[in-house]
Amino acid sequence: MCLIAVAHQASPRYRLVVAANRDEFHQRPTREARFWGVYPSLLAGKDLEGGGTWMGVSRDGRVAAITNFREPGKSRSDAVSRGLLVRDFLTGNAGPLDYVQQVTLEEQEFNGFSLLAFQGEELAWISNRHPGAGALAPGIYGLSNAVLDTPWPKVCRLKDRLETLVSRDEPLDAESVFAALADRVTPDDADLPETGVGLERERVLSPVFIDTPQYGTRCSTLVTIDYDGRLTFIERSYGPAAAPLGEVRFDFRIESQREATP
Repeated sequence: MCLIAVAHQASPRYRLVVAANRDEFHQRPTREARFWGVYPSLLAGKDLEGGGTWMGVSRDGRVAAITNFREPGKSRSDAVSRGLLVRDFLTGNAGPLDYVQQVTLEEQEFNGFSLLAFQGEELAWISNRHPGAGALAPGIYGLSNAVLDTPWPKVCRLKDRLETLVSRDEPLDAESVFAALADRVTPDDADLPETGVGLERERVLSPVFIDTPQYGTRCSTLVTIDYDGRLTFIERSYGPAAAPLGEVRFDFRIESQREATP
């Protein structure tokens, strides 16, 4: 993923709400979200190049998502695929905090990343470009290609919109969430971050929804878990020129949690 907003125990209706966009080169081979045959509890899209996933859920209520860390010129060709961190949490038994603490032992095997992991009432995060790993208090969080809650304009815009939508004591309007994820407003140059890619590239990457011929938002995803234990996963996929490629939706009741690894 390249942009994620999370409402963690911040809604009268939902224990967790995740709204996210995955930005990627259109030529990178991808499979749309489905349950994986080899891991029947895992629901996620699949990066057919690296073998992992950018975001997914499991039947026992696990949710995880990862973003790359923007640091031009520092990518290692021999690094392990970051998407495997998401896959391994979703198919494992460790709780969120235990898992991200375990990741600190191997974090340098990967290019820069930030990872969110959730189950039950616990949301945890880690970045291998920021010291420490920890559990997060209830609240609204945003993550892009930097550390958690770095106030890039698109992060703030999506967080603010999500906070408004989840604050209502009524079922969440999925169309309103997808409208927020489709926001193509380009901020003023003065508000753009300086991440080493140059002003023109900063402009291209600054909207919530990115659309260029070679690179852009490949999918938008909404995940909700209500207080009765029902999980909903909706994902819309896009091709070049933001052409809609389809939508998948899954609704199921969370199964009993697997026993956590001590």
